[in-house]
Amino acid sequence: MLILLPPSEGKTAPRRGKPLDLATLTSPVLTPAREQVIAALVELCEGDPMVAAKTLGVPKTQLDLVQLNAALREAPTARADRVYSGVLYEALDLAEASSAARRRATSRVAVMSSVFGMVRPTDRIPAYRLSGDARLPGLPGVGGVAAHWREHLGPAVSDALGGGLLVDLRSGTYAAFWRPPAELARRVATVRVLHESDGKRQVVSHFNKATKGRIVRALLEDGRDPRSPARLAETMRDLGWVVEVGEPTPKGTQLDVVVSEI
Repeated sequence: MLILLPPSEGKTAPRRGKPLDLATLTSPVLTPAREQVIAALVELCEGDPMVAAKTLGVPKTQLDLVQLNAALREAPTARADRVYSGVLYEALDLAEASSAARRRATSRVAVMSSVFGMVRPTDRIPAYRLSGDARLPGLPGVGGVAAHWREHLGPAVSDALGGGLLVDLRSGTYAAFWRPPAELARRVATVRVLHESDGKRQVVSHFNKATKGRIVRALLEDGRDPRSPARLAETMRDLGWVVEVGEPTPKGTQLDVVVSEI
């Protein structure tokens, strides 16, 4: 099983640690593509900070985020699961998980990253600010981050997935980095969280992110390795969630998790 997560916009900048070493990251096939993004991002942020802020969609009051990017190569690094913060990662809380769950996370969880393409929880990275829908002058092609990763992520994700089930929890922006080919559809489960209140259902960002974090934590603690969307739904029901299974499509099978409270 491979669980794909989105990154968080909010990140905890490490205060100490070794600088970035791309050679130590998993999925070394992505190293050249990672170098291209880093070069373009650092070059942009070493220039006029106001231009960089406008290009990256950073508020003028947060130019420190531009400086964060400019220092990407020298900045301290920490495990990715400690750098990414926000609602999903607070709910996942791998730091407090059992040792068995943390071991499973190493091989079963991957995070989409606009700078690094895909990272594992144990990969050491610095904090950065680069949205998945950004365009970087100097990046090959049209400069779009998502388009860049669409060209490079396929082999890395396929290798990480192997013959297992893909549990895709990415948001739309990061789903655009790599889309599972049709031949993988029977092994792809996407998860949508619906908040039900007064008989009405809707997607609410906070419920969506927090519930996804809890689902991943529970699956890692449980340890089962479902091989199909239907088996995943059964496992999630056993763990206490209300799950509705959609019809299989060429893009995979959608599982709706219905929650009434966070």
